[in-house]
Amino acid sequence: MRIALGIEYDGFAFSGWQIQAGNLPTVQADLEVALSKIANETISKCQVAGRTDTGVHATEQVIHFDTHAKRSPRSWVLGANRYLTKQTVSVLWAHAVNDDFHARFSAQRRRYRYIILSRPVRPTFLNHHVSWDSRPLNLERMQYAAQVLVGEHDFNSFRTVKCQAQSSIKHVYFLDVSQRGEYFYIDIEANSFLHHMVRNIAGVLIAIGAGDAEPEWIEEVLVAKDRTKGGKTAPSGGLYLTHVTYDTRFKLPQIDSKTIV
Repeated sequence: MRIALGIEYDGFAFSGWQIQAGNLPTVQADLEVALSKIANETISKCQVAGRTDTGVHATEQVIHFDTHAKRSPRSWVLGANRYLTKQTVSVLWAHAVNDDFHARFSAQRRRYRYIILSRPVRPTFLNHHVSWDSRPLNLERMQYAAQVLVGEHDFNSFRTVKCQAQSSIKHVYFLDVSQRGEYFYIDIEANSFLHHMVRNIAGVLIAIGAGDAEPEWIEEVLVAKDRTKGGKTAPSGGLYLTHVTYDTRFKLPQIDSKTIV
């Protein structure tokens, strides 16, 4: 039996999603321990829609696992949340799926939100959950520059040198920059993302918003297809995976998490 789960987590407590050597705390490790207790069997190799790095959060990550255990969706949710005692990961929903569903390979689109706090004083309560910039940012400059990246492009300039993706060509369906008071929000959706792609885009947009570069610079970075021509990688704490799109035939009980963060 294959089960899909929607989960949310605070990435500050973890060294990313994927299990690593050295017993580092990861979301995958915590979740598999909790699921194994419910199933009364070992649950391992949970597959995920998008592997997140150290410090990156999720408001609706999607995973799947295989099990012989027969439990109701309610039992998977309540049981998992009971054993996830650190209160940094929560299961939002559970749904039985056919074997042709795969959390990663069945995903059609992924959506991220990057949050910036623009004010002279550093954050207290939201430290590690927003990216802080002490300089005033210009929304219009950031919005204008962001539209250059919409569509299908080679994003080689926006990925880490350690990225192992075979192709750097991605399709960005939308890239919006908005502002509410001191907070700036970068919302981006694409078919898939390169390693550090969102954070590198955010770094360029922040530099443009702060006046360190002109809006036209983002096109120069894109065309260069060279990571060394780009800006700084924005901190991980401001990044949230907010939604993953699947074919409606899977009937996943997903939520609209755009308003959560």
